Amino acid sequence: MPAIASLLCGFIFGAGLVISHMVQTTKVLGFLDVLAIPSGGWDPTLVVVMAAGLLVTGIGYALIRPRQPIFAPRSQWPTASAIDRPLLAGAALFGIGWGLVGLCPGPAIADLATLSPGVIVFVVAMAVGMAAHDLWQPGADRPVEQKLATATDG
Repeated sequence: MPAIASLLCGFIFGAGLVISHMVQTTKVLGFLDVLAIPSGGWDPTLVVVMAAGLLVTGIGYALIRPRQPIFAPRSQWPTASAIDRPLLAGAALFGIGWGLVGLCPGPAIADLATLSPGVIVFVVAMAVGMAAHDLWQPGADRPVEQKLATATDG
């Protein structure tokens, strides 16, 4: 049942990306080109997409937070709040990739359906970067309980 829920969530997310034109690199790059504001070439339409995403997420968190999960024994809310070097480095890499190509991971995966060579290269490079991260920092994405358990096991 969790796989069906994940599939449904992924489908809704992908449909939202297509409807909002987030899979069109020209649309995203037009939004990111803030230097074009004086000439009128800046495309502000993705501000609406981001604002709607924040609104829906805020309402969703408010409704879901006090409830017990259906497909899991407990909720797994993020606990990290520090602004550290890995966070800043990851944000910078994400921003550089988004700014250079006009794709971020979700839209890139959805855009694979176009079989565009540029998108395929981007997704392969993204996957290589993820694998390199996992080799460089093994266990970095595991929950704290698992990290502590493996640390005490030796």
